[in-house]
Amino acid sequence: MQHRTRVGVLRGGPSNEYQISLNSGAAVLDALRKHHAERYAANDIFIDRKGNWHVDGLPMKPESVINQVDIVFNALHGTYGEDGKVQSLLEYHGKPFTGSGSLSSAVGMNKILSKGVFKTHGLKTPMFIEYSADRIRKEADLITRELFNEFHMPAIVKPARSGSSVGVTMVKYYDELPSALLEAAKHDDIVMVEEFIPGIEATCAVVEGFRDQELYALPPIEIRSANSFFDYEAKYAGKSLEIVPATFADKIKFAIEDMAKKIHRALGLRHYSRSDFIIHPRRGIYVLEVNTLPGLTEESLLPKALRAVGSDTHEFIGHVLEMSGR
Repeated sequence: MQHRTRVGVLRGGPSNEYQISLNSGAAVLDALRKHHAERYAANDIFIDRKGNWHVDGLPMKPESVINQVDIVFNALHGTYGEDGKVQSLLEYHGKPFTGSGSLSSAVGMNKILSKGVFKTHGLKTPMFIEYSADRIRKEADLITRELFNEFHMPAIVKPARSGSSVGVTMVKYYDELPSALLEAAKHDDIVMVEEFIPGIEATCAVVEGFRDQELYALPPIEIRSANSFFDYEAKYAGKSLEIVPATFADKIKFAIEDMAKKIHRALGLRHYSRSDFIIHPRRGIYVLEVNTLPGLTEESLLPKALRAVGSDTHEFIGHVLEMSGR
């Protein structure tokens, strides 16, 4: 019998995106078992909220798990899975894995560091002010008074390192700032107060080596949220309209695709990524952030873009694994 490559699918994890990661990992496992069973043997590696590793329900030490597989498909989102920590562990053990390396993941997850890269490469991004969570807990009212003199409302208050819009609040009035700051401080050590750019939100994923292109841009998705912005509820409770392909003029579509490619290269990302944008009617396109491990469920944005070009998640998963094993 032909040897099958043992793939460990990492899912779960200690972040606020635990459930989303479980679902992404389940989608990967399903694709491997239904469409790639002849080539790959799928192993479910579950990491609980406390960071304990399990294989097929049995608790095991991370190094033991890593040694049992040939390659790791990283379906973790947020803290630990997307910020370079698990990547560092896998790199230390010399184990191939999907997605970006430890350094690029850490920079991509940190909105402040990634904004610095965007600016260096001539990409417009909303201006911001940062505060430590420790200071916010002590001086939320004082910070609000400072912002009254320095920052226009509305603004977006968000943790510097978080995904899926966890802990993010749109603030229209200054008296809403203290509670928004304290909420964001629950999720990270650094909090950003970011300029709100009105406009239409969009996202664009890129995949390396797909369809014989060095870096293939999937069609941009136009996002029209029923809420004031594309927050957690809009993303996961069906309160948004996601149009793919987007209805933008070709000039806007091509610009978004070029920017998504530029972001991927500038941050040194690997295999695939998805970048988020806002299009202001007069000021143009702003990059908001990059997702180094976007979701892979049927309702996630990347799979929707894949379906728009006649592909699907299981083709994508096979492609990414093939790249990772080289």
